[in-house]
Amino acid sequence: MPSPDRLVILDRDGVINLDSDDYVKSLAEWIPYPAAIQSIAKLSQAGWTVAVATNQSGIARGYYDEATLNSIHDELRRLVAEAGGKVAHIAWCPHGPDDGCDCRKPLPGLLEQIRVALGMEDLEGSWMVGDSLRDLQAGEAVKAHSILVMTGKGSRTLDKHPEMANPQRETRIFGDLPQFVDWLLEKKNAG
Repeated sequence: MPSPDRLVILDRDGVINLDSDDYVKSLAEWIPYPAAIQSIAKLSQAGWTVAVATNQSGIARGYYDEATLNSIHDELRRLVAEAGGKVAHIAWCPHGPDDGCDCRKPLPGLLEQIRVALGMEDLEGSWMVGDSLRDLQAGEAVKAHSILVMTGKGSRTLDKHPEMANPQRETRIFGDLPQFVDWLLEKKNAG
């Protein structure tokens, strides 16, 4: 069972791979950031647990099916393993915004699924990395550290919510996942 302060939970689209306003609907459209794959492997090699929490309303909208989503996640796991790392768990929400589920971020249901799958008591002190406000709100609901990356919709999120850059807020902002991972590993090695 991982310790919460050694768990990094990642949003998928915009953090690990290119995002699309038209949705990532196929394996061919799923284009990972090579440096993000390397960063996940780097975390794993340093003894961290990495999980993914992703809203996938394209399923509810009929843009793709669960088999397509599973093929994308299989490829993500394969690339990370090829780089020497591991994705411990992928939690995903297939529902649309009006379906009334408890898993769609900003609700913490996906993070709770990760907690249960990993056999953890709580997620307090873990790290939630996303490119949207709803990612950070889901993390805050379980007392995770909030990390906003500027890839994907990150710049747009910061433009809409400039208060996130306030030093009094707990949110830390990084250019991309590799910058955050380098900072985190340096911080933990120093401290």
